[in-house]
Amino acid sequence: MISVTGISKSFGDKKVLDDISFSVEDGEIFGLLGPSGAGKTTLIRVLTGQLRFEEGEAMVMGKRVTQLTGSDKKQFGVMMDDFGLYERLSCYQNLRVFADIFGVSDAAIREVLSEVKLQDAEKKAVSKLSKGMKERLRLARALLSRPKVLFLDEPTSGLDPQTSSEIHEIIKKRKDAGTIIFLTTHNMTEAEKLCDHLVLLNEGHIVESGAPKELCLRYDHQKRIEVEKKDGEVISMEVDPKSVDTTAEKIADLLRSGHLETIHSKEPNLETVFMELTGRELEV
Repeated sequence: MISVTGISKSFGDKKVLDDISFSVEDGEIFGLLGPSGAGKTTLIRVLTGQLRFEEGEAMVMGKRVTQLTGSDKKQFGVMMDDFGLYERLSCYQNLRVFADIFGVSDAAIREVLSEVKLQDAEKKAVSKLSKGMKERLRLARALLSRPKVLFLDEPTSGLDPQTSSEIHEIIKKRKDAGTIIFLTTHNMTEAEKLCDHLVLLNEGHIVESGAPKELCLRYDHQKRIEVEKKDGEVISMEVDPKSVDTTAEKIADLLRSGHLETIHSKEPNLETVFMELTGRELEV
Protein backbone atom coordinates (compact mmCIF):
# COMPACT_ATOMS: atom_id res chain seq x y z
CA MET A 1 0.00 0.00 0.00
CA ILE A 2 2.89 2.38 0.72
CA SER A 3 6.37 2.12 -0.77
CA VAL A 4 9.23 4.53 -0.10
CA THR A 5 12.59 4.22 -1.85
CA GLY A 6 15.58 6.49 -1.25
CA ILE A 7 13.57 9.57 -0.23
CA SER A 8 15.59 12.65 0.72
CA LYS A 9 14.20 16.05 1.67
CA SER A 10 16.00 19.23 2.70
CA PHE A 11 14.94 22.62 4.00
CA GLY A 12 17.71 24.96 2.95
CA ASP A 13 21.02 23.46 4.07
CA LYS A 14 19.37 21.10 6.55
CA LYS A 15 18.65 17.57 5.31
CA VAL A 16 15.54 16.45 7.20
CA LEU A 17 15.14 13.05 5.47
CA ASP A 18 18.16 11.17 4.17
CA ASP A 19 17.80 8.12 1.89
CA ILE A 20 14.63 6.76 3.55
CA SER A 21 13.31 3.39 2.31
CA PHE A 22 10.55 1.12 3.69
CA SER A 23 7.24 -0.45 2.73
CA VAL A 24 3.87 -0.71 4.46
CA GLU A 25 1.88 -3.90 3.93
CA ASP A 26 -1.86 -4.20 3.54
CA GLY A 27 -3.66 -4.83 6.83
CA GLU A 28 -1.03 -3.54 9.26
CA ILE A 29 -0.42 -0.67 11.63
CA PHE A 30 2.94 0.75 10.61
CA GLY A 31 4.79 2.86 13.15
CA LEU A 32 7.40 5.55 12.63
CA LEU A 33 9.08 5.89 16.02
CA GLY A 34 11.44 8.70 16.89
CA PRO A 35 11.91 11.82 19.02
CA SER A 36 10.55 15.25 18.11
CA GLY A 37 12.49 16.70 15.19
CA ALA A 38 13.44 13.31 13.76
CA GLY A 39 11.59 13.93 10.47
CA LYS A 40 8.33 12.05 11.17
CA THR A 41 5.90 14.85 10.28
CA THR A 42 7.91 15.76 7.18
CA LEU A 43 7.58 12.18 5.96
CA ILE A 44 3.78 12.24 6.38
CA ARG A 45 3.67 15.48 4.39
CA VAL A 46 5.70 13.81 1.64
CA LEU A 47 3.44 10.74 1.54
CA THR A 48 0.25 12.80 1.41
CA GLY A 49 1.54 15.02 -1.40
CA GLN A 50 1.90 18.16 0.73
CA LEU A 51 5.68 18.39 0.24
CA ARG A 52 7.97 17.83 -2.73
CA PHE A 53 11.23 15.96 -2.22
CA GLU A 54 14.58 16.07 -3.99
CA GLU A 55 15.48 12.40 -4.40
CA GLY A 56 13.84 8.98 -4.43
CA GLU A 57 10.35 7.69 -5.06
CA ALA A 58 7.25 7.34 -2.89
CA MET A 59 4.08 5.49 -3.84
CA VAL A 60 0.72 5.20 -2.07
CA MET A 61 -2.01 2.85 -3.28
CA GLY A 62 0.00 2.11 -6.42
CA LYS A 63 0.48 5.74 -7.49
CA ARG A 64 3.48 8.07 -7.23
CA VAL A 65 2.72 10.72 -4.62
CA THR A 66 3.69 13.41 -7.13
CA GLN A 67 0.81 12.23 -9.32
CA LEU A 68 -1.91 12.00 -6.69
CA THR A 69 -5.17 13.66 -7.68
CA GLY A 70 -7.77 15.27 -5.46
CA SER A 71 -9.86 12.13 -5.87
CA ASP A 72 -6.95 9.99 -4.67
CA LYS A 73 -6.42 12.17 -1.62
CA LYS A 74 -10.07 11.76 -0.61
CA GLN A 75 -9.11 8.17 0.20
CA PHE A 76 -6.65 9.44 2.85
CA GLY A 77 -7.51 10.34 6.41
CA VAL A 78 -4.95 12.70 7.95
CA MET A 79 -4.69 13.70 11.60
CA MET A 80 -1.98 16.25 12.35
CA ASP A 81 -1.55 18.60 15.28
CA ASP A 82 -1.39 21.72 13.11
CA PHE A 83 -4.56 20.91 11.17
CA GLY A 84 -6.62 23.52 12.97
CA LEU A 85 -10.21 23.32 14.09
CA TYR A 86 -12.75 26.12 13.74
CA GLU A 87 -12.94 27.30 17.33
CA ARG A 88 -16.28 29.13 17.06
CA LEU A 89 -18.05 26.26 15.30
CA SER A 90 -19.53 23.25 17.04
CA CYS A 91 -18.20 19.70 16.67
CA TYR A 92 -20.97 18.93 14.20
CA GLN A 93 -20.40 22.13 12.20
CA ASN A 94 -16.65 21.44 11.97
CA LEU A 95 -17.32 18.03 10.47
CA ARG A 96 -20.08 19.43 8.22
CA VAL A 97 -17.47 21.63 6.48
CA PHE A 98 -15.41 18.57 5.52
CA ALA A 99 -18.45 16.41 4.85
CA ASP A 100 -19.41 18.82 2.07
CA ILE A 101 -15.92 18.49 0.57
CA PHE A 102 -15.98 14.69 0.74
CA GLY A 103 -19.63 14.32 -0.24
CA VAL A 104 -20.44 12.63 3.06
CA SER A 105 -23.94 12.37 4.50
CA ASP A 106 -25.33 13.80 7.72
CA ALA A 107 -25.70 10.25 9.03
CA ALA A 108 -21.97 9.65 8.51
CA ILE A 109 -21.14 12.74 10.59
CA ARG A 110 -23.20 11.49 13.51
CA GLU A 111 -21.79 7.99 13.11
CA VAL A 112 -18.20 9.19 13.39
CA LEU A 113 -19.03 11.49 16.31
CA SER A 114 -20.43 8.45 18.09
CA GLU A 115 -17.33 6.43 17.19
CA VAL A 116 -15.06 8.97 18.94
CA LYS A 117 -17.56 9.41 21.81
CA LEU A 118 -18.44 13.03 21.03
CA GLN A 119 -22.11 12.48 20.23
CA ASP A 120 -23.16 14.34 23.39
CA ALA A 121 -20.93 17.29 22.47
CA GLU A 122 -21.99 17.71 18.84
CA LYS A 123 -23.49 21.17 19.53
CA LYS A 124 -20.63 22.34 21.77
CA ALA A 125 -18.22 24.97 20.39
CA VAL A 126 -14.67 23.74 19.86
CA SER A 127 -13.38 26.58 22.06
CA LYS A 128 -15.13 24.93 25.01
CA LEU A 129 -13.68 21.45 24.45
CA SER A 130 -10.88 19.88 26.51
CA LYS A 131 -7.60 18.98 24.79
CA GLY A 132 -8.62 15.32 24.69
CA MET A 133 -11.97 16.15 23.11
CA LYS A 134 -10.26 18.31 20.49
CA GLU A 135 -7.95 15.43 19.58
CA ARG A 136 -10.91 13.10 19.26
CA LEU A 137 -12.58 15.64 16.97
CA ARG A 138 -9.43 15.79 14.82
CA LEU A 139 -9.53 12.02 14.64
CA ALA A 140 -13.22 12.12 13.70
CA ARG A 141 -12.40 14.46 10.83
CA ALA A 142 -9.69 12.06 9.61
CA LEU A 143 -12.15 9.15 9.78
CA LEU A 144 -15.07 10.98 8.18
CA SER A 145 -14.52 9.82 4.60
CA ARG A 146 -13.94 6.16 5.58
CA PRO A 147 -10.35 6.38 4.28
CA LYS A 148 -8.37 3.48 2.86
CA VAL A 149 -5.17 4.88 4.40
CA LEU A 150 -5.10 6.71 7.73
CA PHE A 151 -2.11 8.93 8.55
CA LEU A 152 -1.86 9.73 12.27
CA ASP A 153 0.85 12.14 13.44
CA GLU A 154 1.39 11.59 17.19
CA PRO A 155 -2.37 11.23 17.82
CA THR A 156 -2.11 10.94 21.61
CA SER A 157 0.69 13.41 22.34
CA GLY A 158 0.06 15.17 25.65
CA LEU A 159 -3.15 13.28 26.39
CA ASP A 160 -4.11 11.52 29.62
CA PRO A 161 -3.92 7.69 29.73
CA GLN A 162 -7.72 7.24 29.56
CA THR A 163 -8.13 9.35 26.41
CA SER A 164 -5.06 7.74 24.84
CA SER A 165 -6.51 4.30 25.50
CA GLU A 166 -9.82 5.31 23.88
CA ILE A 167 -8.02 6.54 20.77
CA HIS A 168 -5.98 3.31 20.64
CA GLU A 169 -9.18 1.27 20.62
CA ILE A 170 -10.59 3.32 17.74
CA ILE A 171 -7.36 2.84 15.77
CA LYS A 172 -7.41 -0.94 16.31
CA LYS A 173 -11.05 -1.18 15.23
CA ARG A 174 -10.25 0.72 12.03
CA LYS A 175 -7.37 -1.65 11.35
CA ASP A 176 -9.72 -4.63 11.85
CA ALA A 177 -12.09 -3.03 9.34
CA GLY A 178 -9.31 -3.01 6.72
CA THR A 179 -7.85 0.50 7.00
CA ILE A 180 -4.07 0.84 6.57
CA ILE A 181 -2.70 2.83 9.51
CA PHE A 182 0.49 4.91 9.27
CA LEU A 183 1.31 6.15 12.76
CA THR A 184 4.08 8.43 13.98
CA THR A 185 4.90 8.54 17.68
CA HIS A 186 7.67 9.11 20.22
CA ASN A 187 5.80 7.01 22.78
CA MET A 188 7.39 3.55 23.02
CA THR A 189 4.42 2.10 24.95
CA GLU A 190 2.04 3.22 22.22
CA ALA A 191 4.32 1.76 19.53
CA GLU A 192 4.63 -1.59 21.34
CA LYS A 193 0.87 -1.76 21.93
CA LEU A 194 -0.35 -0.83 18.45
CA CYS A 195 2.23 -1.43 15.75
CA ASP A 196 2.77 -4.56 13.67
CA HIS A 197 5.95 -3.14 12.15
CA LEU A 198 8.21 -0.26 13.17
CA VAL A 199 10.86 1.96 11.68
CA LEU A 200 13.11 3.80 14.15
CA LEU A 201 13.95 7.26 12.83
CA ASN A 202 16.70 9.50 14.18
CA GLU A 203 17.76 12.84 12.67
CA GLY A 204 16.34 11.90 9.29
CA HIS A 205 17.94 8.45 9.14
CA ILE A 206 16.41 5.00 9.63
CA VAL A 207 18.46 3.31 12.35
CA GLU A 208 16.50 0.05 12.69
CA SER A 209 13.25 -1.64 11.69
CA GLY A 210 11.14 -4.70 12.50
CA ALA A 211 8.27 -5.90 14.67
CA PRO A 212 8.39 -4.40 18.20
CA LYS A 213 9.09 -7.70 19.99
CA GLU A 214 11.59 -8.73 17.33
CA LEU A 215 13.49 -5.45 17.78
CA CYS A 216 13.67 -5.87 21.55
CA LEU A 217 14.86 -9.49 21.27
CA ARG A 218 17.48 -8.45 18.71
CA TYR A 219 19.12 -6.23 21.35
CA ASP A 220 18.66 -8.55 24.34
CA HIS A 221 22.39 -8.96 24.89
CA GLN A 222 22.47 -7.39 28.34
CA LYS A 223 20.44 -9.94 30.25
CA ARG A 224 19.69 -8.76 33.78
CA ILE A 225 17.54 -9.71 36.76
CA GLU A 226 16.02 -7.08 39.01
CA VAL A 227 15.50 -8.04 42.65
CA GLU A 228 13.47 -5.97 45.10
CA LYS A 229 14.14 -6.41 48.81
CA LYS A 230 11.46 -6.04 51.47
CA ASP A 231 12.99 -2.73 52.57
CA GLY A 232 12.35 -1.35 49.06
CA GLU A 233 15.94 -1.54 47.81
CA VAL A 234 16.19 -2.65 44.16
CA ILE A 235 19.26 -4.60 43.05
CA SER A 236 20.08 -5.15 39.37
CA MET A 237 22.13 -8.28 38.64
CA GLU A 238 23.84 -9.28 35.41
CA VAL A 239 23.13 -12.75 34.07
CA ASP A 240 25.72 -14.31 31.78
CA PRO A 241 27.66 -17.61 31.80
CA LYS A 242 30.55 -16.02 33.70
CA SER A 243 28.46 -14.63 36.54
CA VAL A 244 25.47 -16.98 36.77
CA ASP A 245 26.77 -18.87 39.82
CA THR A 246 27.47 -15.64 41.72
CA THR A 247 24.05 -14.20 40.80
CA ALA A 248 22.29 -17.42 41.87
CA GLU A 249 24.11 -17.40 45.22
CA LYS A 250 23.14 -13.77 45.90
CA ILE A 251 19.47 -14.57 45.23
CA ALA A 252 19.68 -17.70 47.40
CA ASP A 253 21.14 -15.63 50.27
CA LEU A 254 18.24 -13.17 50.01
CA LEU A 255 15.74 -16.03 50.04
CA ARG A 256 17.34 -17.68 53.06
CA SER A 257 17.40 -14.40 54.98
CA GLY A 258 13.76 -13.65 54.15
CA HIS A 259 14.66 -10.29 52.59
CA LEU A 260 13.50 -11.08 49.04
CA GLU A 261 10.23 -9.40 47.98
CA THR A 262 10.11 -9.80 44.16
CA ILE A 263 12.33 -10.93 41.29
CA HIS A 264 11.93 -10.00 37.62
CA SER A 265 13.83 -10.58 34.41
CA LYS A 266 14.76 -7.25 32.80
CA GLU A 267 14.38 -7.35 29.00
CA PRO A 268 15.12 -4.33 26.83
CA ASN A 269 12.25 -2.17 25.58
CA LEU A 270 12.09 0.15 22.57
CA GLU A 271 13.45 3.02 24.67
CA THR A 272 16.61 1.12 25.62
CA VAL A 273 17.03 -0.14 22.04
CA PHE A 274 16.74 3.42 20.71
CA MET A 275 19.17 4.68 23.35
CA GLU A 276 21.70 2.02 22.40
CA LEU A 277 21.45 2.87 18.70
CA THR A 278 21.44 6.66 18.97
CA GLY A 279 22.48 7.76 22.45
CA ARG A 280 19.21 9.76 22.57
CA GLU A 281 15.97 9.39 24.46
CA LEU A 282 12.74 8.97 22.51
CA GLU A 283 10.60 11.42 24.45
CA VAL A 284 12.55 14.63 23.89
